[in-house]
Amino acid sequence: MTQIAEPAHSCALPVSDEELWERTAAFLGEGLRAGEHVVYGENRTADAVLERLVDDGVPVEGPLASGQLVILPTEVMVAMADAPASAVLESVTTMIDGALARGYPAVRLLSEASTGMSRGDGAAMLEYEARFDEVLRGRPARIHCLYDRNRYSEPDIARLRAAHRHEIPVAAPLYDDNLLRITTPRPYVARIAGEVDHSNRPMIRRALEAALDEVLRSPSSPPEVELDLSSLRFLDVAGAVSLVHAAAEFPCTHTLLLTGVRPGVMRVLDRCGAPFAPRLRVTAHPGPAGRPVQPEGGGAAEAGPAGDVPPAGDVAEGDGAPDSPAGDDAAAARPADAGRGHGAVVA
Repeated sequence: MTQIAEPAHSCALPVSDEELWERTAAFLGEGLRAGEHVVYGENRTADAVLERLVDDGVPVEGPLASGQLVILPTEVMVAMADAPASAVLESVTTMIDGALARGYPAVRLLSEASTGMSRGDGAAMLEYEARFDEVLRGRPARIHCLYDRNRYSEPDIARLRAAHRHEIPVAAPLYDDNLLRITTPRPYVARIAGEVDHSNRPMIRRALEAALDEVLRSPSSPPEVELDLSSLRFLDVAGAVSLVHAAAEFPCTHTLLLTGVRPGVMRVLDRCGAPFAPRLRVTAHPGPAGRPVQPEGGGAAEAGPAGDVPPAGDVAEGDGAPDSPAGDDAAAARPADAGRGHGAVVA
């Protein structure tokens, strides 16, 4: 998982929605794992953020039930955007001090700030951003602000940067087209987040070939190349066939491991011969409660005998399934306006 830098008040400028979710969930998850009090102010984005936390293996049901994780509704955040800076600072101070009084070792607050710069000339938002250091001084709390570069003008970006003493550099991914994001969270592992279709399908194969080359060149590397598909919501049939064929071409000493596969993606892999592919191993998404989610009838997560892999022509081009870790009845992807160009203030 992405590590957040140490400054108590900092900012970053994600260049895509997938990076925004990645960084948001990383910051919140870090706080939850440390036992801190975490407050998230949503802007019709809570479902997407909670989903990404689950993808990252961070339990959310317990923290929500206990009050460790608190979600402020959109209406509250809009009201805060209309409030004077002094009122926002007082609210944040009260929130932090109250949590510390209840025994939490530290506090962090993340709220979607997309409406802040659109209120008047953004003066109130810029004022409280510039004064957050006053609130944090002497308190074990952190504020990290995420601003989507695609939403703000360059003059606004410059003004927001000026309100922060620290900017966390955006790590360059292997690929990011705002539909699909490919990163390398650790050696010999590539994480695939978003959606795979005809426009970006070749990038998966390139990432896989690069990972395999790295493994083969290192004498101390593991016998598996892992693709983490926990945050992959859609995979078309041609993409699934490409993965199955890639595994079949692996040397006999190595295996392609697909982890965190969601039910809809699992069904597409099943149709394309994954249960019978040599040198391919698939594990299911853990689901909200940490239990692997299986598609009906088992699926590729269950070991099957090696056999023939159907060629790409045996299945219809462009078929696939948008997916959610909760299963068929859950939302296939985030809401239409969720995460599209929102900023996020994290404390």
